[in-house]
Formats: sequence, C-alpha cells, structure tokens
Amino acid sequence: MPRERISLVLPAFNEAAGIGEAIAEAHESLAGMDYDFEILVVDDGSSDETAAIVADLSATWPRVRLLAHARNLGYGAALRTGFQAARYELVAFTDADRQFFLDDLESLVDLADESHVVVGRRVDRKDPWRRRFLSKGYNLLARTFLGTGIRDIDCALKVFRKDALECLLPETRGFFVNTEMISRARRFGWNVAEVGVRHRPRVKGSSKVSMMDVPRTFATLLRYWLKNVVWAKPISAPVFGEPVILQFPARQPATAFRRAA
Repeated sequence: MPRERISLVLPAFNEAAGIGEAIAEAHESLAGMDYDFEILVVDDGSSDETAAIVADLSATWPRVRLLAHARNLGYGAALRTGFQAARYELVAFTDADRQFFLDDLESLVDLADESHVVVGRRVDRKDPWRRRFLSKGYNLLARTFLGTGIRDIDCALKVFRKDALECLLPETRGFFVNTEMISRARRFGWNVAEVGVRHRPRVKGSSKVSMMDVPRTFATLLRYWLKNVVWAKPISAPVFGEPVILQFPARQPATAFRRAA
C-alpha cells in the first residue's frame, strides 16, 4: 500500500517558548504513522525568536520548512500562506500551542478518502469555562446562519484533500477562517466529516484570542451571512468533474457528516 503524503501547517505568532517542542512532537507523530510528510511553520511576523528557532530546526530536519511574513497579517492569512505552499495530496493544520495529540490525525486521515474535509471535535475540552461557553454559542450561530452542521467549527485540527482545498482558500485574515472554509464547503455540497479528538490545556506561551475578537468575529459572521446567504446567487460548485449549480444551503446526503465520540 502506498504511504499517505501529508503537509502539516503550523501557524505561529510569538511562540518561541514552545515552538521547538511543537515541531518535535509533530515530527515524531507523523513519522510514527509512517507518512511521507512535510511540516510548514508559518511565522506570522513574530517579534520574538520564533522564526530563528524554526530555521535552526529546519537545518536538522529537512522535512521542516519555514515560511515567514514580514509583519503580522493574522491567523487566516498565515493559514492561507501555508495552504498555498503545501505540496502533498492531504493538507492538515493545527496550532503551535500543542493542545492536540497529533496521533489523532490518523483518525482524520482515515476519513479523507470519502470526505473532502475532515474536522476534529474537542472531547473533554480543557479551555476555561468562559471560552467554552462562548464557543458553544458561536457554533450554534454558525450552524443556524451558515448551515455548517459542525459542533466545533474552530477546532484547530483539520485535514483537507489538496484538490478541494484549492477551492476553499480563505479570504479572511482573522479567526473567522474556519467558519468561512467550512461554510463554503457546505455550499458546494461536499462531504464534511467530524470526529472526536483529545484536547489538553496550553502549557507554554499565551492564547492569541482575546475578548475583543468575540464581537469582531460575530460582526464578520453577520456580514458573511448577508453576502453569501441572504443575497447569495447560485454558484458553480467544483465537483472535480462536471460543475453543478447549487442554491444555498446545499442539500446534503445522509452520510455527509460522520461523527465519532
């Protein structure tokens, strides 16, 4: 059987305290799963030693690549840079804060043959109660207004088929990026699978999400809803064959969402 080939994107902003350990863990996990892989670390204009640490590690591990923004452009922009540079048939991403067990990527990769996008759902989430509460409300809004059908839209462990990802590249630079990509995949009528993954608290560095991001992201959701749902025009959905014209929300087959505990 041919080995899976996967590009793992790690967006990073001022993560010098833990970026070395994050890369080492990712390298060990992907090698242990016997994948052909590359790790693309996107330094989003860090003011600390993040880029220098990654550059040193890439000299030791050729599968590690450093992509650097000259200034801070935002989480969505960092992901887009990594996605466009990815070379393999499957593209995954996770954050550099080591809150996920990357061995769980195998469960997502296993579903990629039947789904265009596979997303994780944090089981026994370790974030503070306020953040969990806000996230639950936001997920409800995303499902209601945009038809995402996902219970944990911002879970930072996802796998995309490369050919599908090229049609989902985000336009937003901020934290709305996950909602934008999944809602677009749903509008295309593509299969999106969701599977439970383990979660752990951040132990180094600090979260880049602030309370100010809550109203900003909510406002972005409303604008996106007006433009892409209320005033949306029919689109030509790429199906890697003959295009199909779809209205929003696209009607999904019963097997489109696969959830695991």
